[in-house]
Amino acid sequence: MSAAPPSPIDDDSASQIYDDETPEAMETQAEVVPDSGEGGKLKMIMSLLKKCLGVKDIAAMRISLPASLLEPLPNLEYWTYLDRPDLFAAINDVEDPFLRMLAVIRFTFSKDLKFIRGKICKPYNSVLGEHFRAHWDVIPAVYSQDSDEPPTQHLFVSFPADPSQPDIGNKPSSLTPNITTTKNGNRNSDTLSVRSSSSGKEKNRLSTSASASPISQALLGESNLEAGISNLSLGESDLDAKTGQLLEADVAGGDRLRIVYLTEQVCHHPPISSWYATCPAKNMTASGVDQISAKVSGTSIRVGPGARNKGIFIKINGGPGAGERYKITHPAAYVNGILRGSPYATVSDSSIITVAGGKSNVTYRAIIEYKEESWLGKPQFAVEGVIHICKPEDTGYESWTRVKHVPRDRVVAQFEGSWKHLIRWKRTNETEWKTLIDLSTLHVIPKSVRPLSIQQPNESRKLWEYVTSNLLKKEYSEATKVKLAIEQRQRDLALERKKKGIEFQPVYFEKNIDSGESFLTAEGQKAIDNELAQVEADDH
Repeated sequence: MSAAPPSPIDDDSASQIYDDETPEAMETQAEVVPDSGEGGKLKMIMSLLKKCLGVKDIAAMRISLPASLLEPLPNLEYWTYLDRPDLFAAINDVEDPFLRMLAVIRFTFSKDLKFIRGKICKPYNSVLGEHFRAHWDVIPAVYSQDSDEPPTQHLFVSFPADPSQPDIGNKPSSLTPNITTTKNGNRNSDTLSVRSSSSGKEKNRLSTSASASPISQALLGESNLEAGISNLSLGESDLDAKTGQLLEADVAGGDRLRIVYLTEQVCHHPPISSWYATCPAKNMTASGVDQISAKVSGTSIRVGPGARNKGIFIKINGGPGAGERYKITHPAAYVNGILRGSPYATVSDSSIITVAGGKSNVTYRAIIEYKEESWLGKPQFAVEGVIHICKPEDTGYESWTRVKHVPRDRVVAQFEGSWKHLIRWKRTNETEWKTLIDLSTLHVIPKSVRPLSIQQPNESRKLWEYVTSNLLKKEYSEATKVKLAIEQRQRDLALERKKKGIEFQPVYFEKNIDSGESFLTAEGQKAIDNELAQVEADDH
């Protein structure tokens, strides 16, 4: 959730990508914020906000936060867009290019589930050369004969929430599910059929054969995991399943799809990382460059994409959508509620989805417009959007960034709803609304990560292992000492490179990130291949 609007970072500063090696960068140590412990968090936050007032981009500030203000999670592990990898893999499952655009929109809404199900948190700042890799083995989402409906999903789904709730958060459903019965009339907990409906006509089948899973139900109750927090210490004794019942389908003999992910910190100041994901079974890849800019705006913090962050790039290399290349821009978001100690995100911007290449003679483009929140009342998290066609004579369509900008005769479909709950859609020549996605039924699918014993020293979980373990034990002073030692080690390495006249080179990604896409080196491809072949003996 981070784009389309211009970044507050100047082009000149953005062009200095590997500036950790400059004398100014190495001589200027990060300002250390004193640690007041867990009880002094509000005081520390107020102090930080004062320091940030008037700063053009606080994401590029050199501040070393005390460990007590951080969540036990590396940034590279937290900041991913594959909260629902099954929806990413399902993009290339339909023949109609219009429905593939619809599938990309569905994936776009699912990529930020961590901000819907979990809390806003501050992970560790990544260090130069740090990397993270993971994979997911998912049961494929399956489209019915009516591909206008969303696909059936089998993992980490739950009953739909009350349609009157614009923000579902971690709240359990208040709806009573429809449960199928066996021939003798008894309820069969192994064959639950869950459907959500916001109107008499609109139904969304979640799973044709689902059962409550004790392990997954426990994971659902772990709010830290829902927010993407590291599950290194996950144990059943620590879990709480009060948030609802999680369902998993009993799909006998079905093959799972593996989606793998790799990311590396390629610049420390400003913080920039390159990332890459692939699902070879579906001939799909996604990549991008992550950089955020942030600025205090009143009592909120505006978070937008940095100059090098040009969006998510999806490529389809085979199957129905062979040759298609999608680009999804990030909207700017706001972090609110900081002074109350309960931060939450709102979005008041647009995300644009474009497609090029492929076999279709029609060019589709989508606009997702997040509606501005009112100063009065609770946030509604409202969203609306359109899918429109681009004709050769439409030379100015790049300026169409709001729904109202698009001529009516170009619109082929529209959608509306809450980006935290239910979103519906319809074609312009139809009156019946259909479900696009019901986010109240979806939960973040946890990553599978290699055991610490085989991770490299600069691999995220290994690098931050002792900061994480001390935070989990609430040994904040010790965690801060370890964190400062890691940061000092990075400064020492930078000075050593300067003395030897060595320029930092990323290991897994090509250095040139001007296009906003990331490209693997030979080592990067090797890491992807190793993750694809990884045997399930993972930390999980």
